[in-house]
Formats: sequence, C-alpha cells, structure tokens
Amino acid sequence: MVGDTELLAELDLTPDSLVQEIGVDDDVDEDFRDALERALEEPLIDEDEQEVVDAVLLWFREGDDDLTDALVDALTTLDDSGVVWLLTPRKGREGYIAPVEIQDAAPNAGLHVTTTAGVSPHWSATRLVHRKTF
Repeated sequence: MVGDTELLAELDLTPDSLVQEIGVDDDVDEDFRDALERALEEPLIDEDEQEVVDAVLLWFREGDDDLTDALVDALTTLDDSGVVWLLTPRKGREGYIAPVEIQDAAPNAGLHVTTTAGVSPHWSATRLVHRKTF
C-alpha cells in the first residue's frame, strides 16, 4: 500500500478535504482507512452526517443494495465538484463487482467513471465524478 502522503495524491485529495464514508462493514480495509485518516489529520465523516463533503468513499459489494441507488445516495452530501471513490472487492474476492456493472450504473446516477487507484490490496477504487465536471 502507498504511504499516507502518496495516498492523498492518488485519491486527488488534500489534507483539508472532508471525506464521508458509506457502506462500512467488517470486511473493509482498516489499514487503508487508518492511513487516510492520518493523511487527512481527522476522522472520516460518518454516513449519517449531513455535512457537505469533498469526497465520498462508498464501500460496495455484490449482494448490497442496487449500485445505481447507492451511487445516487452517495451524492446527497457531495459538493458539486466532489468525487465518489467506489471501493469494491478485487476480482477473486467475495463480493466482487465486475467493472461493466460500474460502467452501467454510473451514468444512471449522473456520474462518469474516470480512473482507478491502487490503494488497497483487497479492494479496487474507482473514481466517479458528476458528468458535468468531467
């Protein structure tokens, strides 16, 4: 995994970014979460908070609710220029989501897939932005 400073760069965040986390469960990558909180120098914002944020980390697995609905829900507190980082289990892991499913769901939620990031050994990170900011 990348270092704390490199992690922020990889996610296109700054130390003053407000980041909300949605879909946390027992299987998330705690090392990634800890590194991100260290780099941000503050805790991630809980999914129940209604504060406007710069980025949303959405942990999503096969078997969770509908992906399009989850993406739409992730936009509730996201700033217009903010990003959604969709974290899904890597291929071969339980809960894997095929990239084509993400490509299909994103436009239905008003989002566009831009890049991926290698931030976790067990989770893939896909960057999604509002279509108008792409």
